[in-house]
Amino acid sequence: MKRYWILFCGLLVVLLLVFVAAMALEIPLLTDPEPWMAERGFGTAAIGVGLLLADIVLPVPSSFVMMAHGRLFGPVLGTLLSLVGNVGLTMLGYGIGLAGRRRINRFVPDDECARAEAMLGRWGLTALILTRPLPLLAESVAIMAGASRMHPGKVMLAAIVGTLPAAVLYALAGAMASSMASGMLVFVLVVLLAGLSILFTRKKV
Repeated sequence: MKRYWILFCGLLVVLLLVFVAAMALEIPLLTDPEPWMAERGFGTAAIGVGLLLADIVLPVPSSFVMMAHGRLFGPVLGTLLSLVGNVGLTMLGYGIGLAGRRRINRFVPDDECARAEAMLGRWGLTALILTRPLPLLAESVAIMAGASRMHPGKVMLAAIVGTLPAAVLYALAGAMASSMASGMLVFVLVVLLAGLSILFTRKKV
């Protein structure tokens, strides 16, 4: 599956370049969304969810957004808003991959596509769950899941399972404190959870 992996790595590089370009432009809403997320309200909730959706291609400070959801809307509603945004991001990536399938087939031979689909059929849910907290990888895996025509219901379920721990932790941290230290602690906890899940999966295999 050489060409398939080349395509996957190329997708990672493209997303990284877009992220770098967006950071270089210093778009205020991306570099410092705090002024837009300072007060509780429908508009703020819409901005927060919209930013999480935009994270598919832009360097959105998603940890800040999810903490702001908890700080402004409480742990329950804050978790739900972050869940909607992150699951929506995964499904948006899935849609992009599904729409670009024909172009992918021009580059990747049919036999490689078949092997990739078989591999994602076996490991795709695990990959989607474990990569949810990881920037770039989460978006790339979601896009490739669409390109490989994984069942959308399974993709959504994996997105919910993979996103829920982070959404809960960030919402709780935001509800209790809004400091940078709290955000960094939650991020470390989320990464540790992903690492433990990987180890557990390997042992089960």
